[in-house]
Amino acid sequence: MLKKTAKLLVTSSLILGIAATASSAADRVYKWKLATTWGPTLSPFIDAPQNMSKMVEEMSDGRLQIRVDASNKHKSALGIFDMVKGGQYDMGHSASYYWKGKDINTLPFTTMPFGMTTNEQYAWFYYGGGMELMQKAYKKHKVLSFPGGNTGNQMGGWFRKEINSVADLEGLKMRIPGFAGEVMAKLGLTVTNIASGELYTALERGTIDALEWVGPGMDINMGFHKIAPFYYTGWHEPATELQFLVNERKFNKLPKDLQQILVTAMRVSAYDMYIQNYHMSANAWDKMGAEYPNIKVKTFPKEVMDAMKKANDELLVEMKAKNPLLKEVLDSQAEYQRKARKWTEMSDYLFLKDNL
Repeated sequence: MLKKTAKLLVTSSLILGIAATASSAADRVYKWKLATTWGPTLSPFIDAPQNMSKMVEEMSDGRLQIRVDASNKHKSALGIFDMVKGGQYDMGHSASYYWKGKDINTLPFTTMPFGMTTNEQYAWFYYGGGMELMQKAYKKHKVLSFPGGNTGNQMGGWFRKEINSVADLEGLKMRIPGFAGEVMAKLGLTVTNIASGELYTALERGTIDALEWVGPGMDINMGFHKIAPFYYTGWHEPATELQFLVNERKFNKLPKDLQQILVTAMRVSAYDMYIQNYHMSANAWDKMGAEYPNIKVKTFPKEVMDAMKKANDELLVEMKAKNPLLKEVLDSQAEYQRKARKWTEMSDYLFLKDNL
């Protein structure tokens, strides 16, 4: 009888211990830090990680809390990749094409010149194999990457002088990141990548002659139109997707339900940033068009566009020959774009063509 009682007590203790451990795991609070490339007031870019953080905390009932640090706090706007990779931050919010100097394979996951529209690109990410290729590219860095918000088609930039020919581009100094910067450099421009907080001063002082930022919704508060009145339509970033970066080791330590909550919150906040930016641009251009009649909206001449496309194609051939994974990603994008563009033309393009 004593042996049975002892056995029961041991069994009960084990059960209680397991239950307590499970309860402890369920009650554990995970506190993460996220670093952004953006300043604290750069809406809607900064809004995407902040909204994601709020959703995560609410959906997890406070079990996962993510502190969002803007660039003025960590002082390294373009250092997000290294900080997440090294574990200094658990997460980051930035743009993949900023890391082309570190790993060229990350370049296409933001956007490519003459590439997919936002709808086409999101379809490629989630249903056309894009997510799998993005994780493959980041795998060796032990970092996970997720879509982080899209700007839609970006404007081609603010220029101090009108561009009527390829010769007008030669010698200009321009802030333009990503692969588009490579294209412009091939056409004779001096290309630089400057953090957002320094752009107005650089343009005002003549350190640069032109710059591209995003579109009316984000450009209006930057004041570029006061210095450079020629506002060119886009070609280089038809669907600029920002990225959430997550330290893989930290992600794997989260319970499965918190992993799912985090992934869901990133996806929702990313799409919300896209529609928020669209709304901002519609309102901003309504105001800019009325209050700043000096702004001249221009489209690059055919000669310039043809030269850009030629330079773009030549650079792509060179890059794909040197980088098998990059070739795999770019070929996947090109094939999906070929297929999806037929529907884009039938639906959106012809509708707009016949109703404008």
